[in-house]
Amino acid sequence: MNKILASLIAGLFAAGAFAQAAAPATPATPAAPAKVEAKAEAKAEKKAEVKKKVAAKKAEKAAEKKEATKK
Repeated sequence: MNKILASLIAGLFAAGAFAQAAAPATPATPAAPAKVEAKAEAKAEKKAEVKKKVAAKKAEKAAEKKEATKK
């Protein structure tokens, strides 16, 4: 009986400690999402530039190939 009573008391202490645990802190200002969004936009712009360059090189090679076949 003493063991059961001791385990019940220990369980109550554990439950009380768990209930009083501090919640994780949240940032005061939402500055991070704006930075992430700006980064994503910059990345998208860079990808678009690379795609344009690749398309231009492909068009240039196609034109060279076309000229070579004409000769």
